[in-house]
Amino acid sequence: MSGLSVASFSVAMLVQTPVSDLPFLGSDFAVDYDCARAVILPIPYEATTTYRRGCENGPAAILDASQQVEVYDEELEREMWEVGIWTHGAIADTRHGHQVPAEEMLKVTQETVYKLVNDGKFVIALGGEHSITTGVVEGYRQAYPGEAFTVVQVDAHGDLRYEYEGSIHNHACIMRRVVDMGLPTLQIGIRSICKEEADLIKEKQLAVIRAREIATQPDWMERALASIQTPKVFITIDLDGIDPTLIPGVGTPEPGGLNWYALLTFLQQIFERHQVLGCDVMELAPITDSVVSEFTAAKLVYKLIGYQAMAKGW
Repeated sequence: MSGLSVASFSVAMLVQTPVSDLPFLGSDFAVDYDCARAVILPIPYEATTTYRRGCENGPAAILDASQQVEVYDEELEREMWEVGIWTHGAIADTRHGHQVPAEEMLKVTQETVYKLVNDGKFVIALGGEHSITTGVVEGYRQAYPGEAFTVVQVDAHGDLRYEYEGSIHNHACIMRRVVDMGLPTLQIGIRSICKEEADLIKEKQLAVIRAREIATQPDWMERALASIQTPKVFITIDLDGIDPTLIPGVGTPEPGGLNWYALLTFLQQIFERHQVLGCDVMELAPITDSVVSEFTAAKLVYKLIGYQAMAKGW
């Protein structure tokens, strides 16, 4: 590992404010902002949920579950916390009855992401509903002006509606906003779209790997990776893209989806072949008396950090 080492950590490097009340992995593995390469950004925003509510509680549930994640990654043979992980305080928080207009959420998200990226941090945003991703992507566009990057979306749904229930900032419209930005996209695990979305996919010739292809076509991954034509990539993961038997705690579950190892293999290949700018993990809606969804999500976040660390030689 270059740069930071276990020996370089000291009491002076412990987390300082402003940070989340519950750091990712726990306070024993938290570092000062200046020493962190990775930043966890909780965005507990929920305003346009159309089925099962509760995703505003997703970030806190992931942070809580992360306390139980084994810090030694048996696949990567490293304790990945050593790269330095700092947890930001929550932004655009709609919990406890707080109202946050969509425009305000997008503005604070874009500004926060831009600052973190400008500081050289690898950012993983935690939602919250998927509409947040518009602000996250805008933050990266601001940080990389004039540079194209591909937005890779793992999701059960196309999210390509122009508007839904009267709002262009509905969680069902996020990828339409990305397409309208002129960014290339790759959609993975899709298994629920409306006719408007199906027509747009054909019109724009969007790259889509449907869940049924993943289940039946062994070459799906190579075809997906070959469709990425930019060196830089941003990854957005709606947790309902994963098989709901693994993560049932989502707002809009769909049967089918990626299994754990197919997802990890695909993600690792992206990190190895491309420069991953950042990621987000969205739409966890915790289920009472079950921790499997948030624990799986927390382990996924740790995997993303690990893959970036290995790709960067941290």
